[in-house]
Amino acid sequence: MAEIGSPSLDELPKVETDLKTELENFNVDALKTTKTVVLSNPSQLAFAAEKTKEAIEEFNTSKLKHVDVVEKKVLPDVENIVAEKSHKEFVEGIEGFDATTLKHAETKESNSLPTKEVIAQEKEV
Repeated sequence: MAEIGSPSLDELPKVETDLKTELENFNVDALKTTKTVVLSNPSQLAFAAEKTKEAIEEFNTSKLKHVDVVEKKVLPDVENIVAEKSHKEFVEGIEGFDATTLKHAETKESNSLPTKEVIAQEKEV
């Protein structure tokens, strides 16, 4: 069984330098501490659902900032297009192959054992 080891530096995914710098300089102390509340009583669940619904209805949308959405269409490069086209042709060639054009072939299995003379010669060497 092969051992699983740490990947080499070349095998690790590449991270953009801006993102890498931002991650390295991230201040964990700026995060707020939170407490998880587990509600098991049905009346507590109904109350929490009602409060959540009220909070959503009372939310002031004027506090939101407008964002212009920029859609980026990343097109494949020429190498990927050529590779995909050749793979598609390869698959179509296999799927469209007419097996009736094959000729019948007889398979002959032979297991020739060495003669006594050949064995004797090999022992002498």
